[in-house]
This record gives sequence, C-alpha cells and structure tokens, in this order.
Amino acid sequence: MLYLVDTNVLLRFVDRSHPLHPLIRTAVRELRQDGHKLQVSSQNCIEFWNVATRPVERNGFGLTPPEAERLLQLIERLFPVLPDSSEIYREWRRLVVVFGVSGVQVHDARLVAAMKVNAISHILTLNVEDFKRYISEGITAVAPGTVGGAIT
Repeated sequence: MLYLVDTNVLLRFVDRSHPLHPLIRTAVRELRQDGHKLQVSSQNCIEFWNVATRPVERNGFGLTPPEAERLLQLIERLFPVLPDSSEIYREWRRLVVVFGVSGVQVHDARLVAAMKVNAISHILTLNVEDFKRYISEGITAVAPGTVGGAIT
C-alpha cells in the first residue's frame, strides 16, 4: 500500500533532537518492513522548505538554503515525490468547495487531492483530526504511534 507522508512527520523525521523523532523513525521503518511504500508530494516539499528556512524565533529551523537543500535531497531520496498535474488542482478545487475548506486547511486539501489523483488512501500524519473530514473520500489518516499496533 502507498502512504503519503505529511510534512509534520517529515520535519520530525529529520530533526534528531525532536522528542517525536524516535517514534517517527520507528513508524517509517515498520511501514517499510510491512511492504508499504512512502511518498511525498511537491506540496510537502514546499511546506518543508518553508519551515526549514524560517527563522527559529518564528518557529522554524533557521537553516540556510544550502542546509535545507541537503535535507530536502535526503527526503526526496527516502520518500519519492509524486508527479504533479493539473488534475491535482482540479481535485483540490472540488475538495475545497465540497468541504467548505478555508484558511491554512487548504494545504491539507491539496495533499488529499494529490492522494486521490495518485490512488493513495493513507497518510502518515501527526494531525489525524485534520484529515477526518475526508473519510468519505476514502482517506485514512494514520498517526505514527499507531503503526505496528503500538498506540501512543
């Protein structure tokens, strides 16, 4: 099965000092061992770059572009990037209208659109609640602490 990896998971995956880093690494390892493939969308990469290069005092990593590039290359190597298409935009547009999505939630809707266009039903995320509205669209949000039966 294919999983999309949410940006919040990617950020903690590369930040070895974050308290959730071990949980994230374990979840990724267990999913792979169980034969699942993990991918990201261009949206995830854009969101990752935003946080990675944003100053620490504004809740970012404070990395330089070359430092962010190194981490993004790692992410792209470990989690292949899904292809972009105009079909993703059309699906995103449908989702935001049907579900009345507004504000920052539009980014999650674009992830869901990429999932639907690429026939991905599961997303590994720390924000399970943000994706519950899409259950009727066949989307299942999975928290890292629930992978492999370990509930945290």
